[in-house]
Amino acid sequence: MIFWQHILNKLKDNQKIYVLTVIENHGSSPGRKGFKMLVAQDGFIFGSIGGGVMEFSLVEEAQRLLTEEKSPTFIKKQIHKGNIKDGSGMICSGEQTVAFHCLDNKHISVVRDILNCLKNGEKRTLRLTPNSFDLSHKILENRFDYQITSTTNWFFEEHIGSKETLYIVGGGHVGVAVSELFIKLGFYVVVFDNRKNLNTLKNNTFANKKMVINYEKINNYITKGNTSYVAIMTNKYTDDKLVLSKLLKNDYKFLGVLGSKAKLKTMWEVLLKEGFTQEELNTIYAPIGISIKSETVEEIAVSIAAQIIQIKNYGK
Repeated sequence: MIFWQHILNKLKDNQKIYVLTVIENHGSSPGRKGFKMLVAQDGFIFGSIGGGVMEFSLVEEAQRLLTEEKSPTFIKKQIHKGNIKDGSGMICSGEQTVAFHCLDNKHISVVRDILNCLKNGEKRTLRLTPNSFDLSHKILENRFDYQITSTTNWFFEEHIGSKETLYIVGGGHVGVAVSELFIKLGFYVVVFDNRKNLNTLKNNTFANKKMVINYEKINNYITKGNTSYVAIMTNKYTDDKLVLSKLLKNDYKFLGVLGSKAKLKTMWEVLLKEGFTQEELNTIYAPIGISIKSETVEEIAVSIAAQIIQIKNYGK
């Protein structure tokens, strides 16, 4: 989000800027599809399209073009195989194509719309072509879609807004650390608690949404489906069990519970007596997070993030 906020600030300051976007990559290219960089008239640079000598040369080109009366939109292919035609000087044996779009104050509304999408968790599509830098209501099946027929006939589309939502049930210290990390990872983060006037919930400035609810009605607040991830970490065993019993039969990409193995063993025994099956319990990630002997709330957050990223990228 900070990338687009920097762009908005420069445009509101009546500066021209270049946005450099990697729209295609192959092999061991240092840049990946969607990597972006901002180059402003005043010399301000933010973001990255892969780093190194390749990035430096493209930034220099953008800075030069910003001094000219007309700053064109174009794409540039780079081959990272040493000193060859279109070569970047790098030896990582990959290729990438970078789109150059010059924006000015006429693009303020588009950038504001992008920021609103990111803030509110809306799903939109950023479409780049030789003649446009626009936001549409189209929903992509995947994060990116693109086609390059020639240097003058191409498009690149990117999902804007969080496709994945992390629901954190429990607004304590661990919830704050998890919120902070997952916002950086591009998730839309919602935090629930059943305690009013909870300091850690009030002071959680990272989450997109915070709600004080009755856990008996937790089902009403969490969307089922393959883009929903649920992390249960309330402040007591009875609330963990209550929330889990309400959600266990629902379909989520991830459902995990924070707690010791002894606590979870007791919870499993009770849930089995209440009619839940072992097969259903086997779908729960508990204790939540990968085993890295976490000792601080930040380390717990890292272990949870590593587990969820693995599931998101590789599937269950």
